[in-house]
Amino acid sequence: MESKLDQILKDYKEGLLSLEEAVHQIENRQSIDMGFANIDLQRKRRRGTSEVIYGASKTPDQIIMIARKLIEHGQTPVLITRLSADAAAVISQNLDLQYDEMARIGIIGEMPKPNGIGKIAVVTAGTSDMPVAEEAVKTLEFLGNEVERFYDVGVAGIHRLLAKLDKIRSAQVIIAIAGMEGALASVMAGLTDVPVIAVPTSVGYGAAFEGVTALLAMINSCATGISVVNIDNGFGAAYIASKINHQEVKS
Repeated sequence: MESKLDQILKDYKEGLLSLEEAVHQIENRQSIDMGFANIDLQRKRRRGTSEVIYGASKTPDQIIMIARKLIEHGQTPVLITRLSADAAAVISQNLDLQYDEMARIGIIGEMPKPNGIGKIAVVTAGTSDMPVAEEAVKTLEFLGNEVERFYDVGVAGIHRLLAKLDKIRSAQVIIAIAGMEGALASVMAGLTDVPVIAVPTSVGYGAAFEGVTALLAMINSCATGISVVNIDNGFGAAYIASKINHQEVKS
């Protein structure tokens, strides 16, 4: 699909716009200042996907206005993270919103078909890690990836993980999600030959320090091939994994 920027350049080339008019239109398409938000209209061209709306602390009305501006300027589909069920209910009355309560993800617009190099495995240590995992899964699907879930296969019963290992090894990228002591990421990196993105979660008892223990364990892993994102950041892990899964060799 031809973007508005492509059309401006085409009109300039064909003499329908002067240089000054073309520059003016392009400059006005860099961002939109809405007072409470400054929307980046070039994110999709630079990064491959449009600006994501972080739903926490925003009112439903603010989210609706931002989403409408993104849609108006061809920045679709729209992804909203950390969206509460109450806010989603209000937004759904105004926009065609697909909402996943566990993932706290809202999506407006048609989802793309998977077009990555391979599958991405999302692996959790426990069932309690599923909200973070589902945030990653929904983000990955939004970004055009095929995903396979492997939940509750932590090291407390490592036979559960070993039973799934052949399927996990077939993935292009692995996202390993764990709280407590965060050992899952090290095990995954030690048993597979693909990149592992580790996500510490805030799951655990007192000395888990709301995910800090798992974060430090993952950062200090002796297994190679691990990168670590912030605590509970399923979205961030998914974004990196998608970039890897869509990476082409550059000459």
